[in-house]
Amino acid sequence: MIVCHCKSISDKDIHAAIDWMRAADAQAIITPGKVYRALGKSADCGGCMPLFLATMRTNDNVEVPPQLRHLRAGSTQESRTCKAIPRLSNT
Repeated sequence: MIVCHCKSISDKDIHAAIDWMRAADAQAIITPGKVYRALGKSADCGGCMPLFLATMRTNDNVEVPPQLRHLRAGSTQESRTCKAIPRLSNT
């Protein structure tokens, strides 16, 4: 099935690119942009993006690798407060 008419990308192309990327790097985060680049193409009008994403989601290899899941669980860089700078009080 053709997913992107502008760039002639089929569902089989998307699945082949995802499978190739996962085989090449088991820890890769696979994004639509990376799929386009793996196919030697770039997004054009964006009208295909909902179907493109839906097609990607049907591939088991698109999941985030288990060792990269839950990296933000608990304390993160953004949630830590800086202890070097005292907070100003309103009193």
